[in-house]
Amino acid sequence: MFRGSLVALITPMQADGALDLKAFADLVEWQVAEGTQGFIPVGTTGESPTLSHEEHHKVVRACIQAARGRVPVIAGTGSNSTAEAVDLTRHAKQDGADAALVVTPYYNKPTQEGLYRHYMAIADAVELPIIIYNIPGRSVVDMSVETMARLAKHPNIVGVKDATANLTRPLHTRLACGPDFCQLSGEDHTAVSYLAAGGHGCISVTANIAPRLCRHMHDAWAEGRVQDAITIQDRLVPVHDAMFCETSPGPVKHAASLLGKARDLCRLPMAPVAESTKLRVREAMTGAGLLN
Repeated sequence: MFRGSLVALITPMQADGALDLKAFADLVEWQVAEGTQGFIPVGTTGESPTLSHEEHHKVVRACIQAARGRVPVIAGTGSNSTAEAVDLTRHAKQDGADAALVVTPYYNKPTQEGLYRHYMAIADAVELPIIIYNIPGRSVVDMSVETMARLAKHPNIVGVKDATANLTRPLHTRLACGPDFCQLSGEDHTAVSYLAAGGHGCISVTANIAPRLCRHMHDAWAEGRVQDAITIQDRLVPVHDAMFCETSPGPVKHAASLLGKARDLCRLPMAPVAESTKLRVREAMTGAGLLN
């Protein structure tokens, strides 16, 4: 259903911290022109934890309107409250999203049975394709392959964004959930390795600032040009390193500001990145040919 180079979009903000929907629409338009194959607004990279519900809906609508059906939109609708996740998913469907990305409930630390019931409640409530977002590093819980296989039987649960960086996971998930269950890496560094393990694509932070390179890497793999894909991967690794040398989305928002795509501004509790991080980001982007 979804494949290739997808981007976990940043949320540009004005100097006073308000949403900059003009910059956001311009970013989406640039991403389309550069070849990005899917948009994920209001995920972690989009600072969803610090957006109000009204702002959340505005960003999703703005993405759908800017994409104009040219590229699928997978709206972030997760919450550690099942009722809230259902509500956000309903809004995404009403606004015309193609799917929802639902993170495992953070802080609550539900059991595997709790995870199962959480996702089943959302899938039963809203007729919209759902992609499970499994990111133990941020949510503390790790959905097992067995639980995912149970959920994959629901017709509305169609795939996973896997941010475990465990490259045995897609192998077991493919066997448990079937080859049509959409597997997307949530770790930029593993994009090519994940494809080799049977994955279908990557939801990328780096694609915010290197969309064309990310697309070309996925195209090279899809066309059997393995060495070309690896060559692009090698070029991007220092950029990936820089994007995560501090907590995301701090570095990628700074990188976007260097390209004139957004202000270097995150909402608290995300602090401005350190001067050493700014230098590392600039050097990595210059080395990859993203800056002169």
